[in-house]
Amino acid sequence: MDSKRKVEVFSAGCALCHEVIDLARVEAGSSSQIIVRDMMDARVLRRAEQLGIRSVPAVVIDGSWRPVVRAEALIFRS
Repeated sequence: MDSKRKVEVFSAGCALCHEVIDLARVEAGSSSQIIVRDMMDARVLRRAEQLGIRSVPAVVIDGSWRPVVRAEALIFRS
């Protein structure tokens, strides 16, 4: 069984989005699979809508959406 968490970062390419992506990579380390989702892609937009995401950056960990208030507030603990 694969124990890696799936971390999706929904991004529009803005500076804050890049900060969250970098922070997610550092905090998650090798214990998670980081996937950056480009909101300019129609398929990504549909997925974001399904999850209830209305603003970016947004982080989804194992299918659960975590709103980002401050980039430094991201916590990747079980």
